[in-house]
Amino acid sequence: MKKNLKDLKNIHLIGIGGASMYCIAAMLKNDGKNITGSDLAESQNTEYLKNLGIKIAIGHDLELLKNTDLIIYTAAVKEDDPELIYAKEHNIETIERAPFLGEYTKDYENLICISGTHGKSTTTSMVASVFLEANLNPTIQIGASLKRINGNYYIGSKKYFILEACEYVDSFLHFHPTSEIILNIDDDHLDYFKNIENTKKSFKKYTELLPKDGYLVINIDDKNTQELLNTNVNITTFGIDNKDAKVKACNITYSDLGFPTFDVYIDNNFYDTITLSVRGKHNILDALATISMAINYNIDKESIKKALKSFTGVGRRFEYLGEYKKVHIFDDFAHHPTEIATTYNSSKSVAHHETWAVFQSHTYSRTKEHMESFANILAKFDHIVICDIYPARETNIWNVKESDLVNLIKKQNPNVIHIPTYEDIAKYLKENIKENDLILTIGAGPVNKVAKILLNEK
Repeated sequence: MKKNLKDLKNIHLIGIGGASMYCIAAMLKNDGKNITGSDLAESQNTEYLKNLGIKIAIGHDLELLKNTDLIIYTAAVKEDDPELIYAKEHNIETIERAPFLGEYTKDYENLICISGTHGKSTTTSMVASVFLEANLNPTIQIGASLKRINGNYYIGSKKYFILEACEYVDSFLHFHPTSEIILNIDDDHLDYFKNIENTKKSFKKYTELLPKDGYLVINIDDKNTQELLNTNVNITTFGIDNKDAKVKACNITYSDLGFPTFDVYIDNNFYDTITLSVRGKHNILDALATISMAINYNIDKESIKKALKSFTGVGRRFEYLGEYKKVHIFDDFAHHPTEIATTYNSSKSVAHHETWAVFQSHTYSRTKEHMESFANILAKFDHIVICDIYPARETNIWNVKESDLVNLIKKQNPNVIHIPTYEDIAKYLKENIKENDLILTIGAGPVNKVAKILLNEK
């Protein structure tokens, strides 16, 4: 930024309802700034900000920009956006969200960034829960809702900022971390990275942002993440399957509800027995990452154990939504084949008759790139309903159709159908599900509306 943030009084955010943007708006409001914003649609987030006294235009209102010192915008905003055009014409400084957040977090003594292709929100939430339990009063920003802070963000002290750091469009390269967790590196966001090699290069650059005395926590079970072991910082490895992990889980057992208990060993010495209130092997890895970071900050064992035991997950991560006529309904944000495989494995820990996967693919580019992998994992569910693709930031230049995915799944499982609207999907489910079946709404778009329709009509 050209000016010091402390000297800026009036700040406008384009796309203010986004998961990260609304947190930034609330934090800036708390700092005493005059905040305005705009978004294409109303949401819970925009309603929340309005209740803080922030003026928000749904669509565009150039009147809000007349006294603006700075405009922050999301990566999804195009150059032909009327507000960006106005800013250029009137010499108003603009900055994209990630570079701004990089500037904003410079004031914090410790910036703890959690990244990886999968599991960022859950692990950020676990780390935040441990730091809160230890009374360290961290500032927090997460890409999902954490019950413990009743939302996506928490304003604490300037000593610790715990931040979910996304790799998309190299956003995390704008930050100045003192510590990093890298959970895994997979072939996602190929509309930007093009291939896995470019993705790995980006993560390598990300590790190079750490100071020499910084902490890097990496998943040694993940072969792509193993390539970061030569980074010249303090490295803590974690894992389940790799015997060389510094922090590892052994003697894993599961309760009748599917919750794991496991022994943690550090440098092959018994540390303690940990019990989680979330399901799946992936959550054991997330907990190991959390423990690895916590011990680097000398957090006591009891705070770690208590925080992890009381953590029940974040919104839209295999989240139990309720029951419709003796059918349990879960919702999961999974939008990559690897994540859907995790959802499928988690579903096996819940007693049920047959599964009904309601899948909404997120973006045309991802659908095109992972078409066969999507089909292979979705075919494992007993019944599959395909929604219309959620375009997000894209237009369909790939000419991808829902029927392409349906036809691929049919080669392995005939029980698949494409239904365009959420209302019609809910109607179809009501007519076909049986007692003790399991419904899973899967995807990063608003596919959970299907569950909401069912639960409102029970």
